[in-house]
Amino acid sequence: MTAAGTRRPLRRPGYLRSVDSELRSPYLRRLSRRGLIGLDAGAAIVYTLALLVLPGDTGVSAALAVPLAAAAGLPLAARRCRPVPVFAVVMSASTAMFLLGLPWDSYAGAASALYIVALTRGRQRWTPTPLIGVLSSVVILTGAVAGPAAWYAEVAGRLVLGAAVLGASWTLGRVVRERRAQAARSARQLADQAVSDERLRIARELHDVVAHSMSLIAVKAGVAVHVAEARPGEALDALRVIEATSRGSLAEMRHLLGVLRTGDADVAAAPAPGLADLTGLAERAAMAGVHVDLDVDTADLPEGVALSAYRIVQEAVTNVVRHAAPARCRVRVRGDGLRLRIDVTDDGPGVRVLPGGDGHGLVGMRERVMMYGGDFSAGPRPEGGFAVSAAFPYEE
Repeated sequence: MTAAGTRRPLRRPGYLRSVDSELRSPYLRRLSRRGLIGLDAGAAIVYTLALLVLPGDTGVSAALAVPLAAAAGLPLAARRCRPVPVFAVVMSASTAMFLLGLPWDSYAGAASALYIVALTRGRQRWTPTPLIGVLSSVVILTGAVAGPAAWYAEVAGRLVLGAAVLGASWTLGRVVRERRAQAARSARQLADQAVSDERLRIARELHDVVAHSMSLIAVKAGVAVHVAEARPGEALDALRVIEATSRGSLAEMRHLLGVLRTGDADVAAAPAPGLADLTGLAERAAMAGVHVDLDVDTADLPEGVALSAYRIVQEAVTNVVRHAAPARCRVRVRGDGLRLRIDVTDDGPGVRVLPGGDGHGLVGMRERVMMYGGDFSAGPRPEGGFAVSAAFPYEE
């Protein structure tokens, strides 16, 4: 009861409404619930009129036949609202009509109500639906082959055939329910997979941004600490590098966080980096004592491919800055319109994962390459240093 003393209207829980939506046929989803009930109401009226016309001369008074026909047909208008009560009423009226000799095919209404019951009721282990379906199919096929003279004329035969129609309706409802439930589960799994893939992509982007920037900041901060008293000018230059690097990293992180907040991958907070930004990457690495030789020869790349290529080079160069500086690093990028190849080599120590480290950088590079079905390798070189190689196909 509300404060004004009026009763609040009862509403179906949200999860029940979502289940109804998932179990509804794709063609019927275009109709509202009121529209579906309107169709049921029209069909119920037509079916009731058919029952009133079909009896003919059965010896049953109209005072009894009309109410029974109405009870067997009109409740079907509410079969989606109250499936079980509607089926009970229609089934009782149809059985009474059968016993009085009224049209035996009045079980069609009961089968229609039972279909909705089977479609909406939860799964029950004790119901032998496969057996019901097989027996119903056998009975219906036998009746079709035997013909009306040998089958429909007998009361027992008509009763068995009516039960078979009900069994077929129940089986059909359960089969349709299972198929729609499976489709709904598949759709949810696809949605969950898409969310997981997007989360992994964002995690890789954040790792690349943070690892590269923090590595450079840590190196330049160490330089500033060591030369602050003896060479304050050099310490000031290191602080300027730290400021510029941190500002750029914050801009990229704001872009990624904007994507997370809005769910839109096209948030215009900042352009995605590409191969044109490798020059700036090389300049920042040089500030940390790593001289980078760039050799880029490729046509215009799709944005996603260019971003992946940039991140692979960025992570490889960051590893050199973290574990091998000062050193020389050579970056070679080649693309012929069909396949992109990236090679990053250096002459520093050949270890790239510190003891107890997580090694997410190499894992992230491998994941980026595997997204395109490419090949990735990383390891120490025989002549010294470390080499990272990636190659994957792409379309212009």
